[in-house]
Formats: sequence, structure tokens, C-alpha cells
Amino acid sequence: MIDVSFDHLDSPVSRPRILALANQKGGVGKTTTAINLGTALAAIGEKVLIVDLDPQGNASTGLGIDQKSRTISTYDIMTGEAPLDRAIRPTAVPRLFVAPSTLDLLGLELEIANDRDRAHRLKKAISMLSLSQASTGDEPFTYILVDCPPSLNLLTINAMAASDAVVVPLQCEFFALEGLSQLLKTVEQVRQSLNPGLSIHGIVLTMFDSRNNLCSQVVDDVRAFMGTKVYDTVIPRNVRVSEAPSYGKPVLLYDLKSTGAQAYLKLASEVIQRERALLAA
Repeated sequence: MIDVSFDHLDSPVSRPRILALANQKGGVGKTTTAINLGTALAAIGEKVLIVDLDPQGNASTGLGIDQKSRTISTYDIMTGEAPLDRAIRPTAVPRLFVAPSTLDLLGLELEIANDRDRAHRLKKAISMLSLSQASTGDEPFTYILVDCPPSLNLLTINAMAASDAVVVPLQCEFFALEGLSQLLKTVEQVRQSLNPGLSIHGIVLTMFDSRNNLCSQVVDDVRAFMGTKVYDTVIPRNVRVSEAPSYGKPVLLYDLKSTGAQAYLKLASEVIQRERALLAA
């Protein structure tokens, strides 16, 4: 059990809140954020499911799910071969579960391209999961985090169509804002055509190096451009965060006292505070 000296925050949700972690750029800390935000939410009392929609399967590997054991994956869910509850696996973190992915997802777009419901496969699977949990009396998930591939393809569209909001990890680098406008356009297109309730939950700045003046300038630029949509919490560049996936562990299990682990705990708190604000509005 993760022992965190962190005040418990009562969940503001009565149904799963579904958050897609998306950015078409690779190497921005998207999967790392999915793993560690999910772990932090579980550590403070939420029941969390991470749906791995990236064919690379890094979220699954980072949570200790080896390739050979992924007999039922999100590919099977998206093709309709199996319900979501059959793919769900427990992790070493109490209250944190994962639906793993495999490289089979690479061919999914071609397989379902002509299907009328191609953009709503994940939404349907999650709805069926909620119905199944309600009928069996299982404790429902309070948060579902969808780890998207680093591209704006049909998998990412499925994630956005199924989600309440999008969390955008953004690396503190010179070209940080370059792809953000395209991602925002995609979110708007999905909102207009597939999911009217979709919003930007927040932008999380990752890999921040306080010794680098450029990083500070990027933070200032992103906050000026996106305002309150940017989370207060900034994730630092931290070697412990980088090392943890090679051990199949979130950084909160690998080194709870590291600056990276503490930052993700703060981010989880901020996510829940924003949820409370949404409910109060």
C-alpha cells in the first residue's frame, strides 16, 4: 500500500469521470502522466482504470503487465471480440487497474474504417462496463484515464468521443505550443460532431527544468496563451520518474519521496479540485 501523508479528498463523482490523455507529439510525458496520475488518484482513495489505447503499450508495461499475459487487450475491446471487463487487470497499486494494449491496435483503423460506429467503440465498451458493474454490485470506477497514441487518429478520436474532458501533457520545450493549436482544433471538431460535452480539463506542463531559462519562458508563454486551463502543478524533469517504468512501477511505488512523485500527488489533488468546481458551477 502506498503510504502518503496526504489529506483524503472525497470523490465528487457519482459515475466514472473519463479523461483522455492526448497529445499528437511523442515524448511529452503523456504515458508517464497517465500512469502516475492514475496511481496518485488511487492513492488518495479513487478507484481508477487506465485504458491503454496506444499500440506501443507503454502504459501497460509501466504498470508491470508483461506482453505474454495480454491475452485479452484493448484491441479485442475495440473490435467487439470481448467486453471491457474481461481485459481489465489489477496492478501492484491498490485500486488501480489497467486494460492493456498490444501491437494489434496498429491495424484497427483499417479494420473498422467502414463501420458506422467506428468512432464510438470505446464509448460503447465503457457504457457496457458500467452496466455490468451496476448489475453485479461491483464498486464502480470513479476515474477512467485513456492513454492515447501520439497521433490524432481513430484511436484518439474514440478516446475523445468517450471522454468528459481531455488532459494535455505538454513538454517544457521550444516547440511546445507548435502542435497545441492542432490538438485544440481536433477537440473542437470532436465536440461539434461526436461529443458535445467534451472540454479541455487542463494542460499539464511536464519535464520542467528550473535550471533552464527556456523552460521558464515556455511556462510563461503557455500560461499566457491558455490561461486558467493550465494546471498550477508543474511536473519536473526527474530521473526517478524516468527510471520507474523500466521496473514496471509508477514513480509513487518506485520512489514516493522523489520530486516527481510528489508533483503527481499534487496534480491528482488539483484534478479533483477542478472536478469539484465543475459540479459546483
